[in-house]
Amino acid sequence: MEERHKISVMITGGTIDSFFDSRKDAVVPLEKTTIPNFIKSLKLDDHISFIEICMKDSRSLTKEDLKKLLKAIEKSASKKIIITHGTYTMPDTARYLESGLKRKDQAIVLTGAMIPLTGFSPSDAPFNLGYSLASVKILKPGVYVCMNGQIFMPKEVKKIISEGKFVSVFNEK
Repeated sequence: MEERHKISVMITGGTIDSFFDSRKDAVVPLEKTTIPNFIKSLKLDDHISFIEICMKDSRSLTKEDLKKLLKAIEKSASKKIIITHGTYTMPDTARYLESGLKRKDQAIVLTGAMIPLTGFSPSDAPFNLGYSLASVKILKPGVYVCMNGQIFMPKEVKKIISEGKFVSVFNEK
């Protein structure tokens, strides 16, 4: 029987963990994450821990936030890590982590959503979380972005805002 996976989910905010604020006509990060409740509802046979790094739109992440995330990854006992992140700067954070990590024994997956996890239907958030949970179990150590049913390396990933999806710069049409 296979050993249960130990997965750490590190939360930074982004649309996946946001609500629609009609006064601003925009999605705004929640004060507290809803991701642990969603993942726990899946009744997975994994040991999953949650760390809330911050709750920000990715365009508002500071160097200090990124350093805090990097430090949490370096200190983590887990070799399987999922980072929920806003989509605007997700490729930048993936590249930052890849270049800054001293440890090379962890599979690290960044994911997020174009539509918030709660309050909207349909949303890509449940699929992206599930895909990331499955992918992190089989990926070799390294940093990856899991979006739109694909796994991207940091050097290739790009968000196409007008299409609301991620692509590889090597496979653009």
